[in-house]
Amino acid sequence: MEATLNAYLETARYSYAYLFLTKRTPNMRALEDRQTQVRDYYNYAVEKTLTTLFEYYRKRLPPDFNFEKDTHFESGQWHITIRNEDLRLAEEHIFPEDLIPASSLSFAGLRNQYRRDGLGAELVAVTSTRVVSRQSAEMPFSETPFPPVTAVMSFPGNTWMDVLKTNEVVITGYDPYSRESFKLVGKEVPLAANFTSGYGLWLARSGFAAQSLLTLIGKGDVLEMPRVYLMQPYNPQRHIVIMLHGLASSPEAWINLANEVLGDETLRKNFQIWQVYYPTNLPIAFNHYEISKAITQTLKHFDPEGKARASQKILLIGHSMGGILSRLMVSSSGDRLWGALLKKYPLEGRRLERVRRELGPYMSFEPLPQISRAIFVAAPHKGTPVAEIALVRWIANFIKLPFSVLGRFREVAQLLVDPGSANPVSLTRSFNSIDNLSNRDPFIQLTSTLPVSSRVRYHSIIGNNTPKKPLAESSDSVVPYSSSHLEGAVSEKVIASGHSVQEMPDAIIEIRRIMHLHLKE
Repeated sequence: MEATLNAYLETARYSYAYLFLTKRTPNMRALEDRQTQVRDYYNYAVEKTLTTLFEYYRKRLPPDFNFEKDTHFESGQWHITIRNEDLRLAEEHIFPEDLIPASSLSFAGLRNQYRRDGLGAELVAVTSTRVVSRQSAEMPFSETPFPPVTAVMSFPGNTWMDVLKTNEVVITGYDPYSRESFKLVGKEVPLAANFTSGYGLWLARSGFAAQSLLTLIGKGDVLEMPRVYLMQPYNPQRHIVIMLHGLASSPEAWINLANEVLGDETLRKNFQIWQVYYPTNLPIAFNHYEISKAITQTLKHFDPEGKARASQKILLIGHSMGGILSRLMVSSSGDRLWGALLKKYPLEGRRLERVRRELGPYMSFEPLPQISRAIFVAAPHKGTPVAEIALVRWIANFIKLPFSVLGRFREVAQLLVDPGSANPVSLTRSFNSIDNLSNRDPFIQLTSTLPVSSRVRYHSIIGNNTPKKPLAESSDSVVPYSSSHLEGAVSEKVIASGHSVQEMPDAIIEIRRIMHLHLKE
């Protein structure tokens, strides 16, 4: 290892001396191919030095190792210092499980890869091999286990001769989200960065595609409760944008939108992305309550006082069923849901108290106060007749609810219908998310007219896959325009697309426009 490491360190040393300590400054050589080539030599040498050290020392860490303090290693003639400038690993990890060069990664499904030219090795620090598991439910959130890292190497000395004589080297790790440049030899130097690599690796290792479908039918490692995933380490100074996917889907629905946000310098500096992953087999009322609770708990964890910039002016984006959930999170139920229930079931006394105790969280709600803007994408606010098609009804029969949820619904049904009966009430129709998406569903019919908070500005993005029909009669093949359209929207964008309109470039451009608007208002 010593010979290999020495070769990389010598390459970095000579490149460093050429770039910063010769008579001609980097600015004077800005248009020269040689400078670009030497910079690439330097970046590659830093990458190989750090990954070589990591592979050797990952299981040989000194007993006094502290991620936040300088760590010293010896290799042949070299005295190496590893320094953490502003990196913070998720969930109090003190050392990555793996360190992957961004240059070694490529991703299918991403239209673009976004990076920033500059000095330094672009890496991904891996702190977990899995994104989702049954054991990850202690807290309703997790920060990304794949944060991007940029490492740079410096050598003491004020002249190129000093640098070529020294045996000391400092390797510093930076968070590329937190800074764009750093000081080296008295000069401000642009910091290289790769903003797509960590996000792409998170998606690639998530297993979302299979799990989201298996959860619907109750198979495999079933997702039972919503989780909030932070795409970057939490930053109290950046606004939060929360994304909610639709039925039988996952955060993969936002693959290109999230990447394009990371690729927009202004948005990247001012926003942090939170993606909600939830079990789409569960009824909308249940998911609404649990998602709202998960978001509230996550905010409380990172900002107990609720005073950080991040906790103000949250932007919410929901696609399809996620759009319905988003609308509920900015609406007030008032007494409408309880009134409808009591009209159908004349409850009183202890029976009413028990029903209120069981159904209260799902029937009474107020807007989340931190949210000030929402974007509804292909959202069936008034339901969709597609949910009543025979084939869809047949598919709905295969959707399975967790036993705990199913048992709770049966208990409530017993209370509503005949609490004194020895015979348990049977549910004559499946009670799941597909039922809730029907335009005949009582819950959808009641909630579709709930008022959106006056504090919230909202926008609609709607797909139109039936161009020959009048707009009012059009549809994206799943959701009719009449169900997606909302009076009072600040803007409404209709795009030639099917139901997955959030993937369309025009929709991504529109969402980015709204995000820029959000920063100005």
